Amino acid sequence: MDFNARSEGEAGALAELTHPAERSETPQRTRLDVVPVVLSGGGGSRLWPFSTSETPKQFLPLVNSKSLFSEALNRVRGRAGFRAPIVVGSERHADLCEAEVLKDGENTRLILEPCARNTAPAIVMAAAVAGQMYGDDALLLVMPSDHVIEDVEEFHEAIRTGEAAARDGRLVTFGIRPTTPDTGYGYLHLGDDLPGATGVKQVRQFVEKPRLERAEQMFADGEHLWNAGIFLFRVGTLLEEASKVAPDIAEKAQQAINAGKRDGIRITPDAHLLSLCPSESIDIAVMERSSRIAAVPMSPGWSDLGSWDALAAMLGNGGPVGPITAIDCESCYIRSDGVQVAALGVRDLIIVAAGGRLLVMPRGRSQEVKKLLSAMEAMAA
Repeated sequence: MDFNARSEGEAGALAELTHPAERSETPQRTRLDVVPVVLSGGGGSRLWPFSTSETPKQFLPLVNSKSLFSEALNRVRGRAGFRAPIVVGSERHADLCEAEVLKDGENTRLILEPCARNTAPAIVMAAAVAGQMYGDDALLLVMPSDHVIEDVEEFHEAIRTGEAAARDGRLVTFGIRPTTPDTGYGYLHLGDDLPGATGVKQVRQFVEKPRLERAEQMFADGEHLWNAGIFLFRVGTLLEEASKVAPDIAEKAQQAINAGKRDGIRITPDAHLLSLCPSESIDIAVMERSSRIAAVPMSPGWSDLGSWDALAAMLGNGGPVGPITAIDCESCYIRSDGVQVAALGVRDLIIVAAGGRLLVMPRGRSQEVKKLLSAMEAMAA
């Protein structure tokens, strides 16, 4: 498919992805030359009832007046050394995505998935598009769209720290120095310093979300980081490793994007071919199976806002949000989108009202909201 020339959405074979005039321009060069890849296809179900399938959490102003998606783009927007982003999202959220990314110009690409296949196929498709636009040596910075990073300058310093290792063929992941033995995150078990790369560590093992006892051990030993799901690597490195350790995903994801359709900045992969692609996260499909992983530790005030507990912890107990009356309540997070909520004499609760729906649960159990939604769907069936 010609993702470069202006298109009316026709299918075809891969071709040049930038206009000849655009290729002839010399971009402002700095030490960095990075293509941001922003993943925005998540459903955000654990932040129900505010987050819904129609408007998931990344498109909501949960922390301040801007959406999480907008804030993710703003971390690299207008900065020297960063090109226009490639965004991967759901076809059903096309308008929500496009309204924001049009600010980044015509070199932006918006990959709209007709079906969700997790992060490994999404990243492979983004890498294929970036490779055609900028070549296999282009660096990709892969970022979820639903994270909070308070210290953006420290984040950029971590990117610069990992650049040399990424250019040298490493799949660089960014890990967060843990502040608690949290069971809601995966962990990275660090190895020795990576030779010739100051501030970069080898990775011994990816650890899936652990039980509390194991999390407490990893927190105490000082050898583990939270896995932030943020990556830096060459286009060629990612595609080579994916072809080696996850060949079905590498092949079918590239087939889907190659056979897709282009309309302006929008790229829609072929629905049938994408549906044949295994649905796996990049961590399981590639990172856990690769011998080329390296990690950069960082502490930029990060949160993935994966649950109401995470949001409450980040915002603190600064008082209720919305039309709420609370008397003699202790350690509660209460939020409403407009419905009057009254609470009396309760403690350690999360109470959230939105869209005519109400969620009440003890603090510490918000990772189980998906289970609650499944039960509600079963009752409605």
